[in-house]
Amino acid sequence: MAVARIPGVDDRARFLERAPALGLPDWWLTAGALFQTVWNGLDGRDPAAGIRDDDLFYDDDDVSYAAEDRVIQAAARLFADLDAVVEVRNEARVHLWYEERFGVPAEAFTSATDAVDHFASTTCCFAVTTLAGGGLEVYAPHGYGDLFARRVRPIPVMAPRAVYEAKERRWQAEWPSLRVDPWPDPA
Repeated sequence: MAVARIPGVDDRARFLERAPALGLPDWWLTAGALFQTVWNGLDGRDPAAGIRDDDLFYDDDDVSYAAEDRVIQAAARLFADLDAVVEVRNEARVHLWYEERFGVPAEAFTSATDAVDHFASTTCCFAVTTLAGGGLEVYAPHGYGDLFARRVRPIPVMAPRAVYEAKERRWQAEWPSLRVDPWPDPA
């Protein structure tokens, strides 16, 4: 009996099987590859619909661009056959370029999960990694309530308001079932 291939879901499973081969410290598959797959499932859509990329976060003491680029190139080779764009980032480097790109300074993250804690919305704060024995570990610091309720709630800690609002506009256009909370007005 043939087993149906599920685009997006199968690629994420293969991603999680292969990623340990990169030998990265503190690595996680995170962001839209996960929470948007859930939204697609809740809406009865193709699991990969609207997902731009798979984010691979890791945390390494070598914050040189050359070291990160070597990992990016190795990941490109490892995942070349997957139907996904894999975006690899050493989260220990983010503070070096964040202000130039987003207009606000960033403190250095202490781990890849610390970076996940600083996403623009609670719904984004979701990550998974493969354990040495082959099992999975899930990181969801805000739980799953907002994710399964399709609620987009801001976390005004690091990401600027414009980043949150751009994301929520794109997400709401792609997933009209979402309930989006506005960015809080400053006190």
